[in-house]
Amino acid sequence: MTLIAGATIVTPDGPVADGWLDVENGRIAALGSGPPPRPPDHPATGWLLPGFVDIHCHGGGGATVVGGEPDKARAFAATHRRHGTTTLMASLVTGFPDELEHDVRALSELVDDGLLAGVHLEGPWISAERKGAHSAHKLAAPEPGTVDRLLKAGRGRIRMVTLAPELDHGLDAVRRIVDAGAIAAIGHTDGAYDVICDAVDAGATVATHLFNAMAPIHHRNPGPIVALMEDERVTVELILDGVHLHPAVAAHACRSTGPARVVLVTDAMAATDVGDGDYLLGDRQVRVADGVARLADGGSIAGSTLTMDAAFRFAVQQVGLSVQEAVHAASTRPAQLLGLGHRTGALVEGYDADLVLLDDDLTVQSVMSRGAWTDI
Repeated sequence: MTLIAGATIVTPDGPVADGWLDVENGRIAALGSGPPPRPPDHPATGWLLPGFVDIHCHGGGGATVVGGEPDKARAFAATHRRHGTTTLMASLVTGFPDELEHDVRALSELVDDGLLAGVHLEGPWISAERKGAHSAHKLAAPEPGTVDRLLKAGRGRIRMVTLAPELDHGLDAVRRIVDAGAIAAIGHTDGAYDVICDAVDAGATVATHLFNAMAPIHHRNPGPIVALMEDERVTVELILDGVHLHPAVAAHACRSTGPARVVLVTDAMAATDVGDGDYLLGDRQVRVADGVARLADGGSIAGSTLTMDAAFRFAVQQVGLSVQEAVHAASTRPAQLLGLGHRTGALVEGYDADLVLLDDDLTVQSVMSRGAWTDI
């Protein structure tokens, strides 16, 4: 048992000042405010939040999930856990079907082991016009046989697939993905407004890194951004690193959709928590300078070096979300999307003891994952 006391606890009903939280057998046994039921094992100040949930992340700590190597995946997960992310998806990038099937099978074993929350396929079924840092020669239309092949290889562990619905078979792919129990996400798309609306009607529910790698808004051609922001069925990803989005644009998106429809993601790659230098994202050479990852050839943004604690601070300090709203975007909503909202993403009695303690400046002080403290 571990009793944490003294911090402001952010619960689904609002912040609780001078709160206490009791952990037993890896779960939240009880929580309240005022004098704790016994002397605390972990006196605290600042903010006690549910652990962050990142649904879009490619690497960190010098490691990438591409290739499906268990040791690299463990290093990747440990890096982000130190920054408060206690639930983490492994996001692959565009590859040939044989490559993706190998990686999906390998990473699915780590989902079974509890290291990862699931696998995210970002590509190869994306627009050549909006491919960003993805390999052009590996892009493809979502042929039904290939879609079914990869979903079958994942054995239900593929939790999200990003695709461009304007491609041949795109709307059918959305339906196949949803029927398989995964999230169909719209991203890297040049699709017209009407096509995006049709994809949402077909079951797509997430906008992959809204604004980035999609056709911009035009007053005579609203494109995907307007369609995704206006539909209440869609949750929008935002990368809040100060590079992918200007704070004013992020604030506008939060006002337009309502903060309850926003999820914070990192889109992080291998350089995260390591430093500047040369890296790979899939098979693409990436150069990181001043913390910004760009393709060595062409200069396109190639993921980020963001961590969720930094995204959380940016949301509060630069975008203007309240701490409560930022918790919903960084923990509660993404957990719900993954079907884990009954056990993590909120500080509720009976939930997993996935916790992050921040100081008054929103800097990580301690992280607990399923009742065990993490070295930071």
